Amino acid sequence: MAKPMTKTQLVAALADEMGGDKKTANAALDAITDVITREVSAGGAVTLPGVGKIYCRERPERMVRNPATGEQIKKDADKVVKMTIAKALKDSVNG
Repeated sequence: MAKPMTKTQLVAALADEMGGDKKTANAALDAITDVITREVSAGGAVTLPGVGKIYCRERPERMVRNPATGEQIKKDADKVVKMTIAKALKDSVNG
């Protein structure tokens, strides 16, 4: 598996695609990240066309096992961020 793209590499690639400078691309990336974080934290969802949908899901209280001791522990209800991948992206990866 290839190494993940770093933020610096992503900003450089965005600047190249947009035909602008890295400062503008960095500001755009930060703005998108802020919007996604704010919306998902509030319980909403964000759809990135061609990429997927990012949303928050609530998990109920449940029993879990400590792998070191085997002891059963009650874990409180919590929230988890999920992402469903768009069909177009899946098809481009697999085809």
